[in-house]
Amino acid sequence: MSLRKLIEAASHHARNLLILSAVAVAVQACGGQSGPARAQCPAGKVCLHLGNGSEPTTLDPHKSSGTWEDRIISDALMGLTQDDAAGRPIPGMAERWETSADGLTWRFYLRDAKWSDGAPVTADDFVFAIRRILDPKTASQYSSLLYMIEGAQAATEGKAPLESVGVRAVSPKILEFRLNHPAPYLPEVAKHYSMYPVPRHVVEKWGDAWTRPEHFVGNGPFTVREWRLGDYVRSVKSPTFYEADKVCADEVYYYPTNDAISAERRVRRGELDSNADIQSNRIAFLRKEIPEYVRTHTYLGVSYVAFNSNVPEFKDPRVRQALSMSIDREFIAEKLLRGGQMPAYTFVPPGVANYQGAKPPEWASWPFAKRQAEARRLLAEAGFGPGRPLKVEIKHRNTPDPMLVMPAIQADWKSIGVDARLAQNETQIAYASYRARDFQVADAAWIADYNDPMSFLYLMQSATGQQNYGDYRNADYDALLAKADNEPDAAKRGQYLADAEHLMLEDTAVAPTYFYVTKNLVNPKVTGFVDNVIDHHRTRYLCVAGNKPPV
Repeated sequence: MSLRKLIEAASHHARNLLILSAVAVAVQACGGQSGPARAQCPAGKVCLHLGNGSEPTTLDPHKSSGTWEDRIISDALMGLTQDDAAGRPIPGMAERWETSADGLTWRFYLRDAKWSDGAPVTADDFVFAIRRILDPKTASQYSSLLYMIEGAQAATEGKAPLESVGVRAVSPKILEFRLNHPAPYLPEVAKHYSMYPVPRHVVEKWGDAWTRPEHFVGNGPFTVREWRLGDYVRSVKSPTFYEADKVCADEVYYYPTNDAISAERRVRRGELDSNADIQSNRIAFLRKEIPEYVRTHTYLGVSYVAFNSNVPEFKDPRVRQALSMSIDREFIAEKLLRGGQMPAYTFVPPGVANYQGAKPPEWASWPFAKRQAEARRLLAEAGFGPGRPLKVEIKHRNTPDPMLVMPAIQADWKSIGVDARLAQNETQIAYASYRARDFQVADAAWIADYNDPMSFLYLMQSATGQQNYGDYRNADYDALLAKADNEPDAAKRGQYLADAEHLMLEDTAVAPTYFYVTKNLVNPKVTGFVDNVIDHHRTRYLCVAGNKPPV
């Protein structure tokens, strides 16, 4: 009996064979290398060994883009605000802040804090950092996140000097921002690494080499001291951190763990204290085997397929719609992954603050067979059929869930006459290709940078740049987001955003596939780990049972 029949007792033979191939790959991974043994912890010290997903490409906050980089960077650097143990914004380098009546001017009052080399953290470090990330020479893919700051977009596009950007040091301890529009979510954005300060005196001395362990200087609870490529990054507690006495761990090791099953074994053997991923179709099994280790939770993340609008075939909205509507999201989420994921017909996940959600496309409620029939009709109308099949390449990440999902999508598309080929890539390489527009169809995902629908919807703005992978452009969409930016009434703002999302979905700029859940495997000896919707678990709050966290 085919795999699909075993799972849901119905499907096409070709689809089953493709999915079975993906499962075989996953099974082979079970016999893979287990990874290096746990590094020796110095006597009398507390060490944490964390499975971190992928190998970081950089530890520079202005050039980073991955959650696996964020976990290291956000332990070593701290912004104006920071995460509490539950992922909520609390004061960081800023002790307090205030905003003008019109919401356009913000002042942050900095605490007394030091860099790990003993130099004081000043407002000038933040000004230097904001100008650096917006500098066209930096080519940061996250510069567009800061376009709410006056002059930021013009500076990034090389149309205005960096000095014209609306950020200034009023004094060494007072930082001021001038905004283009009210942004009540600024404290949420301020804890994202795109707004972290960098030590000006170190960056100007070493240039891009400032993040090498021998040069690294941070203002967070830990400082990077070693990076063994392919093995681990090691950070140590910083004695200059303003609350060092409240940090339990003395050393933290971050291991690349692309193979989730291998990492699972390492956690069970005690080589890793946690891993930031679980292969979805193993969650039910692990809940029976080691229930106290499995930590899942609602997550502000979406997996989606992006269509490169620079490819002639995808300029036709009928082609994009046919491909989107023929993806069996229910099978993927409920039968294939089985980790609590939800089928996605909209882009913004449920549970995002201050948002009621957008209306999904009309076809989302149709039976799957009806959607497939309509997809074939649309493709035929666009000039594709048995005599001239649409041929596409799906570039995808080699992490566990995409390795299961992409063959399923390939089979779905084959059932409507599309010849789809899979191209597997390391995660970092895949996203570099997406940013360079070196793809036809991209398997992508997005995790909220801050808890607001704009954290998702800004991706498809015309001005967003690198992270608008498909180069979607729609003036009406941009106008709706601009109206939302300037609308003080929360309900009206939410409606503008919902209208914009619906418009983008009707255009099939992307094809959302499923909404994420957090998937962490955590040794129950680890304390201070709090499940939350953004899946941030800053190491400063973690300890190991038997090592009482400082008060």
